[in-house]
Amino acid sequence: MPGPLHITPDRIADEATRLQQKLGASLRTLRDVGDFDYGATTKQEVWRDGKVVLYRFIGEKAPTARVPLLIAYALVNRPYMVDLQHNRSIVKGLLERGEDVYILDWGYPDRSDRFLMLEDYIERFLGGAVDHLRRSSGLESINLLGICQGGTFALSYAALHPERVRNLITMVTPVDFHTDDNMLAHWTRDLDVDLFVDTLGNVPADMMNACYLTLKPWRLLVQKYVGVVDILDDAPALEDFLRMEKWIFDSPDQAGETFRQYIKQFYQGNGFVNGGIVIGDREVHLGLVEMPVLNIFAEQDHLVPPDASRALRTLVGTQDYSELSFRGGHIGIYVSGRAQTQVPSAIHDWLAQRA
Repeated sequence: MPGPLHITPDRIADEATRLQQKLGASLRTLRDVGDFDYGATTKQEVWRDGKVVLYRFIGEKAPTARVPLLIAYALVNRPYMVDLQHNRSIVKGLLERGEDVYILDWGYPDRSDRFLMLEDYIERFLGGAVDHLRRSSGLESINLLGICQGGTFALSYAALHPERVRNLITMVTPVDFHTDDNMLAHWTRDLDVDLFVDTLGNVPADMMNACYLTLKPWRLLVQKYVGVVDILDDAPALEDFLRMEKWIFDSPDQAGETFRQYIKQFYQGNGFVNGGIVIGDREVHLGLVEMPVLNIFAEQDHLVPPDASRALRTLVGTQDYSELSFRGGHIGIYVSGRAQTQVPSAIHDWLAQRA
């Protein structure tokens, strides 16, 4: 008679046989997978400043939107997550709906970038890309989509230069860094960031990845790799898994001085809420964000809890504020099947209403 876990000798034997079959199939599957690439959409370089490149995505049809849409991603990961593969691409969905989409690639900082500041990333790089698009389109302002840390850059830029941003979209963007469920903020609250940066210079990507993985150690270090056994005989599914793994560990180092400023002003100082975010010699006040704002957050986000994003509602100066609550996590908001229909259509429809 089976126990409470319903484990019987027959079930153990069946599971062992299934595992043996999966492992045997993996030898063929891995040969079939071979090498793989990422990115579903052709893109063209249109502007560059050192390692930072602005790309324009080329869709299957010409854009119908008159105002360019610029995507600013986080520094800690590569931006191709928004265009990972053919059936998992927020960019592809936006292009199909007629948007004219651009993205900033921050590149891979090295020792020569050790002393880059927040001002460089927000005013020089993001601002330079905005100015290029303003000139090339002949418009005074463009649409800006900031994702995660890139959303904090976009908010800062929009507060400093509201006349250059027509519509602002933030996605999984932390605003209140001191919510009770913000694990990253709790970790960094007492970090001696001066000693950290003075010792390391640039912050190694492997160290950052280790921190993120330990936020959910069972899920991210054990469970997902055990689950790979179930797809060892499925080449497309295994390729999807390996492509995601490549993105996770293809992380740039962090420019030391930018990291120092960001931790102090955002994570430790909670500057959007308390004040004290200074870019160059100017302080950021979200009350100056008076253009229309769409704030998209994920309900099961363990990196940017929903309450950390919802705080934006009470801080911006605009009367045209909208929210989209997405049922999923920090990564699912880009790559899940639900995201492919809900997110691009929500962004496009919201922009179209304000064209």
